Amino acid sequence: MKKLVLLIAFFTSIFFTSCEDVVDVDLDTAPPKLVIEAAINWEKGSSGRQQIIRLTTTTGYFEDSVPTVSGAVVFVKNSQNQQFNFTEFNKSGNYICNDFKPEIDETYTLTVVSSGNTYTASETLKSVAPITRMEQKNDGGFTGQDIEIRSYFTDPADEDNYYLFKYVYSSQVTSNFYVSEDKFYQGNEIFSSTDDDDLKAGDEIEVTHLGISKQYYNYMNILVSIAGSNIGGPFQSPPATVKGNIINTTDKSNYPLGYFSLSETVTKKYTIQ
Repeated sequence: MKKLVLLIAFFTSIFFTSCEDVVDVDLDTAPPKLVIEAAINWEKGSSGRQQIIRLTTTTGYFEDSVPTVSGAVVFVKNSQNQQFNFTEFNKSGNYICNDFKPEIDETYTLTVVSSGNTYTASETLKSVAPITRMEQKNDGGFTGQDIEIRSYFTDPADEDNYYLFKYVYSSQVTSNFYVSEDKFYQGNEIFSSTDDDDLKAGDEIEVTHLGISKQYYNYMNILVSIAGSNIGGPFQSPPATVKGNIINTTDKSNYPLGYFSLSETVTKKYTIQ
């Protein structure tokens, strides 16, 4: 019996000693790419005058911080050639405009000049239907045991509409994103919804509906399909590279990441009962 105990102790010590070996993982590195976060969102009922465009670069997988890009020239023009300048705040990579003029169905062109390269993109600002009411179901989800929140709206009957739905939870770090087109419910009352078995009474949900263009819908549809709905944000690094609508006119092979979008938005908050 003593021999058996000694043998077990011997092999156990070998096992745990081997578990302490350091394994070096070689990761491929690539030159950093410019990331342009240019989502112009106009909340219903607000002036929409203040907008922010953020410039960063990609970085190594194990890095703790995201490098910001300073010293760029950033501006947006509308179809009447009116220019809205975005000025960097305190070398933070955040470029702010305080006099932007949002207009539904207006086409805007973004220009970013950084490190000798010029990046451009054009997009149209799309409207969104208001959220008319929110309802809670305590028997939602596939199991019938999840808390489900529905946000109702009436889709316009005389146009094709595309939507991005965003759900932010007070009890969770990440956010959920979904996209939808009105192909099967045009002109009808419809709802976006979220259900989660972790939701409990007292939790707050912030729901945002965004009106988006067809091309942005296609982009986000691919992004959500790759990363899943729980992606934190539309510019969080996905498992695969998804090209946006911004091109590098100086060197097309050196394309940036990110997307230039313009949306009318509506936001509601709901506390779980």
